[in-house]
Amino acid sequence: PNAHYSQTVRCCVLRARAPTRRTREGVQPAAQKMLDQARANFKRWNDALQTKNPQTVADMYVSEELSFLPTVSPQHIKAGGAGSKTEDYFIEFVKKNPFGTIIDDSVQVFNGGDAYLHSGLYTFELGPVDARTPVEARFSYVWKKVAGDWKISHHHSSVMPASAPSHEEMLATAHANFKTWNDALQTKDAKNVAK
Repeated sequence: PNAHYSQTVRCCVLRARAPTRRTREGVQPAAQKMLDQARANFKRWNDALQTKNPQTVADMYVSEELSFLPTVSPQHIKAGGAGSKTEDYFIEFVKKNPFGTIIDDSVQVFNGGDAYLHSGLYTFELGPVDARTPVEARFSYVWKKVAGDWKISHHHSSVMPASAPSHEEMLATAHANFKTWNDALQTKDAKNVAK
């Protein structure tokens, strides 16, 4: 990230559980407007995926100083636009017929409204129409105005981690591990204990 962003001051934050709700008591109109803009830009990005044209999607990203950490790639992609690694990534991703739906989101506005962080949770439906698989994931996008157009300068998406085991499951595992270790000690065989 460039130094300009590290020195910005957060001016407003808006969280919403249901993206379809358009107004909330106590929400500043400017913040609601930016949340609406964030959701509209997400819809544009999602609509670009529906075109199945990887260049259309890649053109929504800045061409330089990009930070893109895709869900299904080990790469940290640093350039967008035509002929970039961003386009290469979307060549394969659009083949999965992705369609995203925001489940929970928030927005933080920077630079007097010329940039914002949109983060939250979304579900992607992937696969053929008759056999869709839902994938729940976390997301963060930084959108900024470039020559008057909204472009993505940061995008991170990661699959939701599996939920942690319950206390009872952890305790049962700890007991089983202790019994295995204790039984190995009883053999008085160092190799058996070291397994």
